[in-house]
Amino acid sequence: MMKLGIFGNPVAHSKSPLMQNSALKSLAINGFYDKYLLLDGSKIKEEFKKLDLNGANITIPHKEEAFKNADEVRGIASKIGAVNTYVKEDNKIVAYNTDAPGFMKAIEEFGEIKSACILGAGGTARAIAVALKDANIEVTVINRSREGRLEFFENLGCTCYTTDELLSLSAIHYPLSTIIINTTSAGLKDDLLPVPKELLKQLMKNTKFAFDCIYGKITPFLAMARELNLRYKDGKDMLLYQGVLALELFLGTKITQSTIKQMDKCLK
Repeated sequence: MMKLGIFGNPVAHSKSPLMQNSALKSLAINGFYDKYLLLDGSKIKEEFKKLDLNGANITIPHKEEAFKNADEVRGIASKIGAVNTYVKEDNKIVAYNTDAPGFMKAIEEFGEIKSACILGAGGTARAIAVALKDANIEVTVINRSREGRLEFFENLGCTCYTTDELLSLSAIHYPLSTIIINTTSAGLKDDLLPVPKELLKQLMKNTKFAFDCIYGKITPFLAMARELNLRYKDGKDMLLYQGVLALELFLGTKITQSTIKQMDKCLK
């Protein structure tokens, strides 16, 4: 039996098992995809091996630790420094990042994006920033702190601020963007905003679209976007598209449109 799963903290909310098990069933593959709460990201390789998994996805907040612990990193993940997919090959754990292409596919419906404002500086933010910069899109990153976080984005060519740095400026100096993206966990299990309310309101007044990587609910971030009449979407499509790519890596083959539709149906 093929054993797959997802590691995260929190992870109880994840719909990945529902989506991936539906796909395995539709493909008549003897396998199962489960979820695993992981408190210490540095132990991800150890846990992966202990569970004897064939493949796994990694979610908040372990993507950077997963990168460090992999035996081999392939593709765009090497540039990102964070991974969301592990695949067992012989006795090696090979890591990939399907968040970046999954995100770009998810925002296609917004049309041309010239500039983006990313809230947060974790593994998901890294993937999105790299994907956007590779598409020649201007990127601004805003994070609560600078230490050990923003240097990656500055080296990538992004404009970076801490929330305190922005709050010390006049609102006329706040960044303009085509899209604002929440990559933090704010709103996942609480009613928090990713940045202070007045700052977020002004940033949203300076943009056209809002995207939250959290899926399946109207977060406070998306609620504000709706109040300000922005076009918005949650992370459901990003979850779907990164999940499709991850499943293809697990199976070593392309999957059919009918299977993708079945996976999408599970996320409605």
